Amino acid sequence: MSRKSKSESLTPQYVFSSCTVLTALITIYFIGFIFYFAYPTFASQGFINFITGSEWNYSENIYGIRIFLGGTVVLTLITLMLAVPVGIFTGVFLSEFASPKVVSIMRPLIELLVGIPSVVYGVVGLFVLGPIFGSYVASITVSILGFLPFFQDPGSERGVGLALASTVLAIMILPTIISISEDSIRSVKREYREASFALGATHWETISKVVLPAASKGILSAVVLGMMRAMGETMAVVMLFGSAKQIPTTFFGSGYAMTSKILNDIGLHIAEETSRSALFAIAAVLFATEILFVGLARVIGGKL
Repeated sequence: MSRKSKSESLTPQYVFSSCTVLTALITIYFIGFIFYFAYPTFASQGFINFITGSEWNYSENIYGIRIFLGGTVVLTLITLMLAVPVGIFTGVFLSEFASPKVVSIMRPLIELLVGIPSVVYGVVGLFVLGPIFGSYVASITVSILGFLPFFQDPGSERGVGLALASTVLAIMILPTIISISEDSIRSVKREYREASFALGATHWETISKVVLPAASKGILSAVVLGMMRAMGETMAVVMLFGSAKQIPTTFFGSGYAMTSKILNDIGLHIAEETSRSALFAIAAVLFATEILFVGLARVIGGKL
């Protein structure tokens, strides 16, 4: 091989490797940027006190995010409980039961949900779903499940709150869960299905005992990506979750998420060094929380 041909063959490799390094550097920059500005707050408040404290006072430089962290965790968990079953079942239907014509119609419609801006989700949730939840959904849910403390009558808190915000967030993360779950299920080798059928298993037994376990890592990845989208969402959460400084204890109660706190205060306190650092500290905790869940998912996925 001539020197010229060798150099030509190496050129694409340099381009691809440069793009990979650039992507890694951007990620490292974002991490460093966030934690660099958050460090003064961690140093002055103490990381544990910052996590467990419930008081947030700019004038006295006292910062604690237990309420905001708890609100984010509760909102994310309820969102996943609503979205994951629907997303996985839809992925199973599209990959195992639906005809190619149905798939060609449904897939673009589902993927179209990704392109809708979050502020539009918030507006629709506030003006369309909000009155429905306040007038009908809350009453029906309380009448059926009111014997459980989590579904007790919330009183005046029937519109904006945990139920409405988690429902809209569940709709927002459905395309991610459905698309990745469907691809994971389709990637299961055909031989696995044929072997199951040869042993006398029904179609549903093959799906539940062979296909889904084989695709479990991909499905788990879909859930994790959906969770990260839900935890990081801002506009819809600000509009629908409320700004009550409490951790929601009922399905229709309101709360305050970490992303909401950042967006509500960043315009007023960005110029003050200590206040800005406190808001960056919230972002750092949010980022670290997502990394923690991703790590746990990888550990669990490695054992599947």
